Amino acid sequence: MILRAFPIALLLITSAPISAEVAIAARNIRPGEVMSVTDVMVIRGEASGAFKSADLIVGAEAKVALYAGRVILTSQIVPAASVQRNQIVEIRFSSNGLSMSTDGRALGRGSAGQRIRVMNLASKTSIFGTIQSDGSVRVSK
Repeated sequence: MILRAFPIALLLITSAPISAEVAIAARNIRPGEVMSVTDVMVIRGEASGAFKSADLIVGAEAKVALYAGRVILTSQIVPAASVQRNQIVEIRFSSNGLSMSTDGRALGRGSAGQRIRVMNLASKTSIFGTIQSDGSVRVSK
């Protein structure tokens, strides 16, 4: 009898939601908004795929609309964009001791480490480059 009840008890134990501290939106947040301390609250709730702390969310950008009182999932947040579309940026190229830089226009938005397309303002040529932490865009061969 005990052996028959064991699989059922095991199923009930493993399928129960895990309760832990999770971050929720304190107000409705639009996609692209950078979140501050007042936008996030930490409560006790289900922890599956959710942020456990507000520290990881503050300063990040909402990828999708976040509604007040709902859990903020890791897939809904991205690093805040350091370069906006149509922003004037410095385009840098360096290879074998040769360094060049010129002004360009960002044709997309993104954060450090992401690839975006930029247009060289002098030649009107568009090229791909990687956003640097200082907001410039590095291009390579």
